[in-house]
Amino acid sequence: MIRSMTAYARHDISSEWGSAAWELRSVNQRYLEISIRLPEQLRSLEPLIREQIRSRLVRGKIECNLRFDPDSRTNNSLMLNENLAKQLVEAGNWVKMQSDEGEINPLDVLKWPGVLIAEQQNLDTISSELMQALTLVLDELILSRETEGAVLHTLIEQRLRAISAEIVNIRVHMPDIILWQRERLLSKLEEAHIQLENGRLEQELLLIAQRTDVAEELDRLEAHVQETYNILKKKEAVGRRLDFMMQEFNRESNTLASKSVNVDVTNSAIELKVLIEQIREQIQNIE
Repeated sequence: MIRSMTAYARHDISSEWGSAAWELRSVNQRYLEISIRLPEQLRSLEPLIREQIRSRLVRGKIECNLRFDPDSRTNNSLMLNENLAKQLVEAGNWVKMQSDEGEINPLDVLKWPGVLIAEQQNLDTISSELMQALTLVLDELILSRETEGAVLHTLIEQRLRAISAEIVNIRVHMPDIILWQRERLLSKLEEAHIQLENGRLEQELLLIAQRTDVAEELDRLEAHVQETYNILKKKEAVGRRLDFMMQEFNRESNTLASKSVNVDVTNSAIELKVLIEQIREQIQNIE
């Protein structure tokens, strides 16, 4: 099943430690690009988050945001490091006695690193629940990608059928084109009052037929259509393969257009290029 690269998913978490919400956004990108925004106290989770996303997604620009709201009733409380505070006061008094100037400001003592200690919540438990929730929101994002991918699949197959119809249309017209070329050459020779031996005439007709023969291009286009159907059935990411196939389609349609000597073939060649471009645009959004 093919997947789109455009999707959004959100998952809310509520627990005794508070609440949190994961948000994932995905848009087109040639490769996998991951941007992660986390609260400072959970910054250590970034490598695990990045690894988990990489294990599930292949292409796309991914924005991963985590909102974290700890419960105020269980929020960090402050503990005083009495020993350190006492040492700072004693040191301040000694300095004061040396200069007999200044006062010790209690707030300055409290600002000293390590004097006030925040009692930390159990981050291991919180991190475990958050990572489990990340798995769920990734599931939702992938489901959204697959849902849109199914729509893209249908659109691409519609255009593949239209390409096959144009190939059939060109094949139908080829016998008439060859006959028209023969009559056109004979008419020009007659107007110019030129007579060619049968052998020479056949050689000229053969050269014209070779220059305008599009059977090989049509055969390759049919092969490309079938290969594209095969790629669409694959389970892994196929965006790059499909993009390569569109290059092959374009190459054959350009050659077909350059060989055209008939308005019907020209119109079909133009329609082929339009259909190929429409598929190519859809493919830019496939993982």
